[in-house]
Amino acid sequence: MRRTALVAICLAAAATVGLTGCLPGENKADSKPKGPFAGLTGGEIADRAVKATTGATSLRMKGDVPDDEDGGTIRIDMALNKKAECAGTMSMAGQGKADLIKTGDTVYMKYDEAFLRAQSKGESKADTDAAVAMLAGKWTKMSATGSDAKDIASFCDLDTVLGGAEDVNSDATRGKTTTVDGTPAIVLHEKDGKDRYTLYVATEGKPYLLRVDSSSAKDPGTLTFSEYDKPVPAKTPSGKILDLDKLGA
Repeated sequence: MRRTALVAICLAAAATVGLTGCLPGENKADSKPKGPFAGLTGGEIADRAVKATTGATSLRMKGDVPDDEDGGTIRIDMALNKKAECAGTMSMAGQGKADLIKTGDTVYMKYDEAFLRAQSKGESKADTDAAVAMLAGKWTKMSATGSDAKDIASFCDLDTVLGGAEDVNSDATRGKTTTVDGTPAIVLHEKDGKDRYTLYVATEGKPYLLRVDSSSAKDPGTLTFSEYDKPVPAKTPSGKILDLDKLGA
């Protein structure tokens, strides 16, 4: 079950490749743009969006990303910050959901029955039933520095998730203005070989990245970004918590 969770979070980070996979260049059609960001090329707007986004102390990331292991789709909804805290969910298409919280040096996860059964394929019915009886609907915990949780824990660090995005030299072109969840935005178009990306950047306040649509054959999907600089609700779950490190899980 941990492997699938790890795939989800790695793909979520990889889906931001639209910010880092672009070639340098200049688009002459952007020479005298009007409206929001008047006078700026698409590439210059993208650079400002990257600077604002990577400068945020926290954000919420939500969307669908592909699961390379089974060809399915993973949906994530996660708030995370630069203190390496996070709180949210990841769900498999028709195969259940897992809740994730990291605070301090501990990773907490809670799996539903469908998630556990989907991740127990190949195991005996008896073993699967035992795992469901022990874990379904219950909070578990692992040391964030342990081998089973360190990769998941690294995803909770916003600096790690957005790492490498600062050095963008974008050739994005400007598109129309629109809104993303009620926030005014400008559309930018980027390409990397055959892959195409559509970026939505806030036109009011800081130029945060609001959404990325990827038509990449490898990493198709959409991610939205919101709740910039808001507190992450990463609190230790209440009630009984199973210690997976002690159980040897």
